[in-house]
Amino acid sequence: MLTLSVFLVEDESLIRMMIAGMIEDLGHRVVAEAASIAAAKPLAEGAKFDIAILDINVAGNEIWPVAQTIERRGLPFIFASGYTNLVLPAAFVGRRILEKPFPIRKLRDAIHAIWRA
Repeated sequence: MLTLSVFLVEDESLIRMMIAGMIEDLGHRVVAEAASIAAAKPLAEGAKFDIAILDINVAGNEIWPVAQTIERRGLPFIFASGYTNLVLPAAFVGRRILEKPFPIRKLRDAIHAIWRA
């Protein structure tokens, strides 16, 4: 089984810990975490990771600048959101979104889908 390194952005510490645990249960490792856009930006620019899981609303701020940086690096990412009526910016239409709360199987399927794409 392939072990991927994951960059995780989530502002709620308990949710971040839960998602990190699911990632590890799937055999992957969280190599970078951020709870704010300010902390996420430098990690998006320079951290070494295979994929990212990005909460869309991070402490009231949208994740778009971080996602743009990751996209410029050519790395895959998954959005996560608790909002059901979400409208993505045109640049991100069609990107995979995990609706929180999500079960581990949906996380697994999303990771497999973007890693193979």
